[in-house]
Amino acid sequence: MRFETLLIIGGGLIGSSIARAAREKAQCKTIYIADTSESACKTITRLGIADGVADGPADHFAAQADLIILCTPSARLATSAMALMPSMKTGAVLTDVGSVKEHFVDAMAGRVRNDVHFIPGHPIAGTENSGPEAGFAALFENRWCVLTPPGNADEKAVEDLTTFWEKLGSDVAVMDPSRHDIVMATTSHLPHLIAYTLVGTAIDMETVTRKEVVKFSAGGFRDFTRIAASDPVMWRDVFLTNKTATLEMVDRFIEDLTALKRAIRWDDGDALLDSFAKTRDIRRRILDSDPD
Repeated sequence: MRFETLLIIGGGLIGSSIARAAREKAQCKTIYIADTSESACKTITRLGIADGVADGPADHFAAQADLIILCTPSARLATSAMALMPSMKTGAVLTDVGSVKEHFVDAMAGRVRNDVHFIPGHPIAGTENSGPEAGFAALFENRWCVLTPPGNADEKAVEDLTTFWEKLGSDVAVMDPSRHDIVMATTSHLPHLIAYTLVGTAIDMETVTRKEVVKFSAGGFRDFTRIAASDPVMWRDVFLTNKTATLEMVDRFIEDLTALKRAIRWDDGDALLDSFAKTRDIRRRILDSDPD
């Protein structure tokens, strides 16, 4: 057990799931959780998933922690990290679960103590639900966790953090922060942006009442509503902190959508069929690679 004491900053879906999984998999002896929400802290205490809970500064927990995991919105990661930095014990590992990496890495450049280990991370797991009660220990099983350590990161610390996530059930990959962000913009951020837009457009249509949209929604639209039900604060911060990669993917999407629009307008069935056949093949490949 490399990390005897774990401190989680943010006890929502991801943070509470980490606490549950670390406890169930016996990866830590002591687990602390800090959250700025008093109601969240009361829920965490009631659930019994932590040995100590703080609804304010967590310096006293940080001084004991071998591993600190930041589970705050992307825009607050650097602020949270710097608030804890003076209290961290020598040799401790500082990581996070944010879905945008380059923004966090740049914000921390030159600000990390020499005697602690900064290893940003991103477990690619989640649901549309939020809050401490939404968490569950199996959330990370058979899911990827991407680590983006800086070039000078201690190899042993990276190995220890890799083992931690593997024990929680994840497959771990190491990636450059900028590459991570463009991959996530393609596979996660753009789909969420499209989902929010499509659901909003459908609801706002003057010729369709809200009642009819809900009543006649087919499976495809229901899938979009599930994605669009995700935490709005988190996704606001994701788009603002991963602006460059997201805008690049939006431009590419607009180009591809314009091509399909042109094919429909000019009755170009061959172009439509070719495009749909390619995407159908991608679906098969994704299902084939899914461990579930």
